[in-house]
Amino acid sequence: MKQANTSSSHPYQAVEHIKLGADDMNQVLAIIHDATKPLVFEGLCEHFPIVQAGLDSSDSAMAYLQRFNADKPIIGYKIASEHQGRVFYNAELTGFNYSAGQAPLAVVLDHLKQEQQAPTGTGIYMGSTDVQQFFPGFAEQNTLQLGGLSPLTNLWLGNQTNVAAHFDFPLNLACNLVGRRRFTLFPPEQIANLYIGPMEFAPGGQPISMVNVEQPDFDKFPKFKLAQAQAQQVELNPGDVLFIPSMWWHQVTGVDDFNVLLTHWWRDTPGFMGRPNNSLMHAMLSLRSLPKAQRQAWKAIFDYYIFNDELDDNQHIPQGAQGMLTTPLDELNARKLRADLSNKLRR
Repeated sequence: MKQANTSSSHPYQAVEHIKLGADDMNQVLAIIHDATKPLVFEGLCEHFPIVQAGLDSSDSAMAYLQRFNADKPIIGYKIASEHQGRVFYNAELTGFNYSAGQAPLAVVLDHLKQEQQAPTGTGIYMGSTDVQQFFPGFAEQNTLQLGGLSPLTNLWLGNQTNVAAHFDFPLNLACNLVGRRRFTLFPPEQIANLYIGPMEFAPGGQPISMVNVEQPDFDKFPKFKLAQAQAQQVELNPGDVLFIPSMWWHQVTGVDDFNVLLTHWWRDTPGFMGRPNNSLMHAMLSLRSLPKAQRQAWKAIFDYYIFNDELDDNQHIPQGAQGMLTTPLDELNARKLRADLSNKLRR
């Protein structure tokens, strides 16, 4: 039987590191405003009490988290040892390779302690969990001050688990609070080389790469070598903060037997513009199965109206008559457009 080629000696590009203090948040925000690639801000959140507790011990960090426990069941995942912590599909892609359920935070932390003391290789994972709802008071001393931004803040914790490469639409400042995490990041244009799985369902809800970045199978996924050539990788220490630009693919791997991550998500466009993935789903419905010539025609139309960077192309239309062509789109025209679209979708 032929053995799959899974060797991965590729030297990933390093993510750029910047050293600034907590008093330099205005400078941090100015840097990321224009950034188009990932950046690491070394030690930017090392002053957080949760980081200091974790540097003392895992038990101290767990005890600190318990202080903010809202006594609401959280969603936790258990991954059998044969999957080596990989949060993924089952073999048939009809479900997932983990069991999920609701449990008190204390139970999840107890399972993590048991794995530390008598390792069985079982992965324990708590995914994106809203800080305000499940850890009230935690944010007061353990979040970044982002000026006028109002980010969604979520906690993630677990042991040596890894989440397949996926993208998020919002921008993200990810604070590594406890333990070490390794991020492998790919530019958005590498989607064609990442072998994306089903869109209908995926771990965490976002489409994921089918490639195990930690152990890539190049016989099965040969184009992944092209993605590797453009990839960046970084291992975050406690207190480090990673900026992930919108739409960058990233696989996240827990290195230590207890790790905690805090994400700050926000969008840099008004919420009334809606979610771009809704447009993608509508295009799946109305465009993807058209004959090639028609798809190419619509591609030209999308290039003209959507992806054209020449914002003055509509100057031949009086401003008061531009309507949905107004750039940037204002809230009034967005409301009219949404209402018109909603009516047409009902037909």
